[in-house]
Amino acid sequence: MTLLTTWPESGPGTLLRRTADPVEIAAALEPLGVRYERWPVREDVPADADSETVFAAYGPQIDRLTAEEGFTTVDVLGLYPGDDPEYPVRAKAAREKFLQEHTHDDDDEVRFFVSGSGVFYLHVGGEVHAVYCEKGDLLGVPRGTTHWFDMGTRPSFTAIRFFHEEDGWIATFTGSAIASRFPDYDTVAAGYEQEKGAA
Repeated sequence: MTLLTTWPESGPGTLLRRTADPVEIAAALEPLGVRYERWPVREDVPADADSETVFAAYGPQIDRLTAEEGFTTVDVLGLYPGDDPEYPVRAKAAREKFLQEHTHDDDDEVRFFVSGSGVFYLHVGGEVHAVYCEKGDLLGVPRGTTHWFDMGTRPSFTAIRFFHEEDGWIATFTGSAIASRFPDYDTVAAGYEQEKGAA
């Protein structure tokens, strides 16, 4: 399930919000213009499924969202540890690409997690909102929203990406080091798993 944690932009020393309640999460994200949905999880889709399998499994949801939002391009991005000797290099490069604070001037950033997890950090209105997403979560970050994304030191996820622009993912980086001041994916994920285990 999703977890939302909010801190002041000054740092994580003060906790403003922490909730795994989908209703509370949606209510907190809506004023930011962030789209948050839960789609039914297809347990018959392998974690490392190829694009064709993912499109076949989630076709109705993809078609609905594409019609609603006018997306022109939809693709599948996956990264999993395995036997590939290039995985460490590809994983490090992918993480570094998204980990710096940035905006998208011409497009929203809309992702659905088919499997695995990741954390979107939204820097809005003097606050940082960390949205931990797992399989079944769809998050839509509006264009112009300052944010970053962390997939962890050993990325393990498959996500459907939706674009209005055919050029795909194009970022404008702010040059800020703010991402380094907040708990990273590994820290957030470990804490969340510990909480779930104790519940």
